[in-house]
Amino acid sequence: MEIKNLRLEFGSGEQAVRAVDGVSLSISAGETLCLVGESGSGKSVTALSIARLLPSPPAHYPGGEILLKGRDVLRASKSELRRLRGGVVSYIFQEPGASLNPVFRVGRQIKESLKLHRPQAATDAEVIRLLKLVGIPAAESRLRNYPHEMSGGMQQRVMIALALASEPKLLVADEPTTALDVTIQAQILDLLRELKERLGMSMLLITHNLGIVGQMADRVAVMYAGQIVEAAPTAGLLRRPLHPYTQALINSVPKLGGGAERLTAIAGTVPHPGLMPPGCRFEPRCAKARPDCARQIPQLIEVEAGRWVRCPYWNAGN
Repeated sequence: MEIKNLRLEFGSGEQAVRAVDGVSLSISAGETLCLVGESGSGKSVTALSIARLLPSPPAHYPGGEILLKGRDVLRASKSELRRLRGGVVSYIFQEPGASLNPVFRVGRQIKESLKLHRPQAATDAEVIRLLKLVGIPAAESRLRNYPHEMSGGMQQRVMIALALASEPKLLVADEPTTALDVTIQAQILDLLRELKERLGMSMLLITHNLGIVGQMADRVAVMYAGQIVEAAPTAGLLRRPLHPYTQALINSVPKLGGGAERLTAIAGTVPHPGLMPPGCRFEPRCAKARPDCARQIPQLIEVEAGRWVRCPYWNAGN
């Protein structure tokens, strides 16, 4: 997948609000890219745009390209979109309880996906195989359960089975562990990593938790206020973050050991898409801001091979 200079707006005319502004991303075959940022940064709407799942109107795209297997999704017909959704890219959403239909048994819901994308495999045996693949015990009886009869972790495993039923090339996991306790979070992340390697998929993992990035991602893109502010291979970014926002995110992660120190927080909040600062969008919250940061619009520049930063002072003091 490749996203080129994507711009996404909600509304039209003078009332239009730009939620994504000039985002470029790429994911190679078999690669995992983590998209990181606070709530309101534009991560989820960027991900939903990949298969054009946002209702239009109010969403529209004044510019950019989203290439899946070389085909621009923004110019695809309805029939092409139906083939891409599930067949090429599948989604795992934040809250499985809200994504699963409460009035249908989970086996029927998985079989519905099979009928759309692999009709020859739409059998109870294939549903049971998928449930076993994602680690659900007693799969033969579980396929007759309704979602409310399963725990949150089990529901998320069913969502993963649903996403894998169509054998996608790209799996988009939008904060798949947000509503789960820590133990179940670790199990789901281990499962996603194992399945990606076994099935040879690419994965876009969206999170605001930098704690899981190191164990999951090949590369990381940090998003703030609708823009990519830093992108780099995972090890390099975690070892030496260059953008002040990335540094602040890493510093705000609680540390194990070393005494009970007060947590480091980032002052303020992500700006509303309709009220962006005139210069650098992070400037009002940046502890390292300079006077011209409020006026100068920073560009995303490649400072090392494969390493991009949206800050003219990324090397100040180094």
